[in-house]
Amino acid sequence: MPGEMASARVVPPVRIVFLGGLGEIGRNCAWFEMDGRAILVDCGLMFPDPEMLGVDLVLPDFTYILENRDRLVACVLTHGHEDHCGALAYLLQELSIPIYGSEVSLGLARNRIEEAGVADRTEMIAVQDGERRQIGPFDIEFLPVAHSVPQGFALALHTPQGVILHTGDFKLDLTPVDGRRTDLTRIGALAAEEGIRLLLSDSTNAEEAGYAPSERAVGQVLWALFEANREKRIIVACFASHIHRVQQVADAALASGRYIATLGRSMGRNVAFARELGLLHIPEERLIDIEKIGNLEPSQICVVCTGSQGEPMSALALMAVGENKWVKTGEDDLVVLSSHAIPGNETNVGKVIDGLCRSGAEVVHSGLAPVHASGHAMRDELKLLISIAKPRAFIPVHGEYRHLMHHARLATDLGVPRESVLLAEDGDVVEVSSSGIEFAGEVPAGYLYVDGIVGDVGPGVLRDRQLLAEEGVIVLVVTVDARTGRVLTGPEIITRGWVHAPEAEKLLDEAREVVLAAIEDPESAEPGPTDFETLKRRARSALGRFVHERTRRRPMIVPVVMET
Repeated sequence: MPGEMASARVVPPVRIVFLGGLGEIGRNCAWFEMDGRAILVDCGLMFPDPEMLGVDLVLPDFTYILENRDRLVACVLTHGHEDHCGALAYLLQELSIPIYGSEVSLGLARNRIEEAGVADRTEMIAVQDGERRQIGPFDIEFLPVAHSVPQGFALALHTPQGVILHTGDFKLDLTPVDGRRTDLTRIGALAAEEGIRLLLSDSTNAEEAGYAPSERAVGQVLWALFEANREKRIIVACFASHIHRVQQVADAALASGRYIATLGRSMGRNVAFARELGLLHIPEERLIDIEKIGNLEPSQICVVCTGSQGEPMSALALMAVGENKWVKTGEDDLVVLSSHAIPGNETNVGKVIDGLCRSGAEVVHSGLAPVHASGHAMRDELKLLISIAKPRAFIPVHGEYRHLMHHARLATDLGVPRESVLLAEDGDVVEVSSSGIEFAGEVPAGYLYVDGIVGDVGPGVLRDRQLLAEEGVIVLVVTVDARTGRVLTGPEIITRGWVHAPEAEKLLDEAREVVLAAIEDPESAEPGPTDFETLKRRARSALGRFVHERTRRRPMIVPVVMET
């Protein structure tokens, strides 16, 4: 009897390690482990902040994953956006794992994976709405959710510790373009039958009151714009993955008798992919190559393109500066930016809008008309989901810290015990066990920067770049006698971003005298052979003091001491 009681108490805990997406927009990645085996839920990237100079992309820190690679059995995707699947191409360079997701999610992830040449390091396994699969230690049920990319999933992990429900990104759109609603019925059934032990829910719009508008509402606005601008060529920019938005643009264009051309590699690729899957319906005869639009009248053309975030070198950004090979905008054009600017992209988007306006085009964006609807649930939707799920514990995910905080407060307001609402951040480890849910340590979860080659940029390099951008650089070149330490030539001072040399000759002459005095100062000389590191240190220190005293700036100083 005592032995039976002891065995009954041994229920394996579930450990959740958050590797990205908590306290930021992007890099969504979480490690779920039980009985020594684990799965990744999503593996996304983040686009760099403006101060991350020269950085192309930001990835999760793979340290914990690689150190525990023998436990990892698969990656499971909630949906196909880059911030949830874009880092897989980089992770697969280090290890080999299968990937589970919907057909659309796998297709979108496959693009980067094939470009990186690592498609042979994974097996892509498609799952269907409502399907239930044993993946590693977890019995996972795939529940459909509405979002701004087709075929997104919430994941219900059936474990000995109860059901852990991860919503992925979602909204409660009652009239989605494809008719595929968030499965609140099944979530309610799980709550009533087994109970939901822990809910992890999308927090992106936790600060926004009300309900996110239906995607169909955007379609109505687009139809009105096409009707009111029958004589103009219409160019619509949106995310290439937003197949539902592309469908609504296409519907409005077809209704006004237009041909549709795609512009931007990812847009063309995704449109072809979605048509193959039967998710996008555009008659073959109304879809034309971009190079043929010159043969048509403006009133016959609709161009669907990338670049709604003002990305450098995107189709729309090139249009804005008059350098797009296929489209030169002017007074006969209406340009619609069918998106919101992602935080940090506002300046780039503003520049693109300015450039298009300078060309004479009319520009409509979400600040002027409701040409975009968020794919993320707002406060009242989040409250409704929590009310239906009735979770015993709650962790807000996917959002900046303020979004997580507001979402956590919602959960406590709706009756989740305060001690069971955890405000976790990147690097936190949470353990769900028979005794409750609690923090159980931390792991590395910093940024992995991509600048051409993964890992060749670290925080130190970024600090140097910021210093160069803000304060400039001074290169000091001097040649000394190796035996005596006397200066033979120089010092020569070369500067970029500190002062403009032709206008500051007097200041530069004074700087040379200061450096020369520091190098040849007999009181500071050290016995023995000339130490070039010491000379460099003296020169850098003396020049640094002089520059700060005279200009109150601290440029990077690079001393070059040559011997002869």
